[in-house]
Amino acid sequence: MAAMAAGLRGLGGRFRWRMPAVAGGVRGAAQGAVAGQRDYDLLVIGGGSGGLACAKEAAQLGRKVAVVDYVEPSPRGTRWGLGGTCVNVGCIPKKLMHQAALLGGLIRDAPHYGWEVAQPVPHDWRKMAEAVQNHVKSLNWGHRVQLHDRKVKYFNVKAGFVDKHTVRGVAKGGKEILLSADHIVIATGGRPRYPAHIEGALEYGITSDDIFWLKESPGKTLVVGASYVALECAGFLTGIGLDVTVMMRSIPLRGFDQLFKEKSLVKIEVWSCHCGDIKHSMAATKEAPCRQMSSLVTEHMASHGTRFLRGCTPSQVRRLLDGQLQVTWEDHTTGKEGTGTFNTVLWAVGRVPDTRSLNLEKAGVDTSPNTQKILVDSREATSVPHIYAIGDVVEGRPELTPTAVMAGRLLAQRLFGGSSDLMDYDKVPTTVFTPLEYGCVGLSEEEAVARHGQEHVEVYHAHYKPLEFTVPGRDASQCYVKAGCRVDAAWTLLTQSPPGLAAEMFGFQMVCLREPPQPVLGLHFLGPNAGEVTQGFALGIKCGASYVQVMQTVGIHPTCSEEVVKLRISKRSGLDPTVTGC
Repeated sequence: MAAMAAGLRGLGGRFRWRMPAVAGGVRGAAQGAVAGQRDYDLLVIGGGSGGLACAKEAAQLGRKVAVVDYVEPSPRGTRWGLGGTCVNVGCIPKKLMHQAALLGGLIRDAPHYGWEVAQPVPHDWRKMAEAVQNHVKSLNWGHRVQLHDRKVKYFNVKAGFVDKHTVRGVAKGGKEILLSADHIVIATGGRPRYPAHIEGALEYGITSDDIFWLKESPGKTLVVGASYVALECAGFLTGIGLDVTVMMRSIPLRGFDQLFKEKSLVKIEVWSCHCGDIKHSMAATKEAPCRQMSSLVTEHMASHGTRFLRGCTPSQVRRLLDGQLQVTWEDHTTGKEGTGTFNTVLWAVGRVPDTRSLNLEKAGVDTSPNTQKILVDSREATSVPHIYAIGDVVEGRPELTPTAVMAGRLLAQRLFGGSSDLMDYDKVPTTVFTPLEYGCVGLSEEEAVARHGQEHVEVYHAHYKPLEFTVPGRDASQCYVKAGCRVDAAWTLLTQSPPGLAAEMFGFQMVCLREPPQPVLGLHFLGPNAGEVTQGFALGIKCGASYVQVMQTVGIHPTCSEEVVKLRISKRSGLDPTVTGC
């Protein structure tokens, strides 16, 4: 173990530069690259989930591999170890803090189940943060060990292209090294966007790069943005007892609205506008498809204490004498100016690809003029055939860790393992870990209608209540399951609870073709444990499960997910869809 630790120290920030010097003071591989004898079979730029997966797979296949990774500190000064966004400032710490918030709700339910728990129970941010950060650091170490075990060389340097086969790495102290490789993979991911046009945004605000590494509680917090990052952070901060306000310029989950247009099955025709199903109640102005699902998420959050400032944009942040932050904003609905004081301002207004220092133009790698993300083909190849890109840095790819991981592994297998398998980005499941979790996989009603025609859509639905909510008396009046089928090619939609009521809201959505063999095209779930439910059904959908097979599946009782296999009542039948009994 001591020998391994010594070796790992040599790979990290205290890397020992032992190579002979070359002209210009740059050490390393320039001479070998010119001679056509490159240092590595594969060089991966970026030590996140996708890059590490690609590097490890290539090493397993017997190739000489190096990983170059460097974390540029956030404007707040936050930095972290190997593992990328997911491990350090994304999925992992987010899910753990989400769990902390869920536990708070369970504690409030506990007295109804016979546990004598004095209320309210205080939350200790410092203790939670320390535990979460320690776990993250253990994952950092684990990645270092895995690279060492697989004989993958790790360089803690900032990389930039010199030419199509050569990368210059600059260490924290300014020392440089040149590395060359036959194949290069770019997997640098993205970083949070700061609204630089807002006075005080950079000086006084933080982002998701910082929130998980705060030593002290953020206190009263303003979250600016309505992305999944914004709502997830606002959700767990509210859940642990903090005063949280979300400032939204327009609609919530805009990016996921687009995703849900492709994957969700919610439409204004099948959802309520605060008073029941529009089709059975009254005429109303139609909203954009899928607005109802995101509205359910935010309404649930609002009913549990999160405040929302809608139609507002901040114009200034300044620090007061008492240390608090005064935020000034414009209310675009009233045209008036508003102000408020907060302890923390968290910007969650989008992400940008982390490519600025890569000097992509020197290698001839093309990027999107609009997003600056890297353009690739179905083989993950860029405009330069031997340079590839995977993960969040790529144009048109889902910004999801599991897709980057699988894409990286498949790429290594194609390069060095004789495989021809391509990454399939169809039917990729995902979940938003807001207090009311939202999971989905597959197509939406909109996409089904576009492909097969409105006249072929049939919707099956049901209202139900999770068993766990009965004893504590949680309101489940919005629990609603909906499934739509295409009359010629059916699809099912499962979603709980029409929006608008102050209640617990949960849902499923499933899409399938009615014409034999009736393949299921999509599934959506809004409710507890959405990720677990969606992951299970995703396998069946990926394997081509049909609606008939789902209906013939025996449910696990008592669960929320069993409602998926019990949908029988169609909306057009007019029958009461409320589930009674157990």
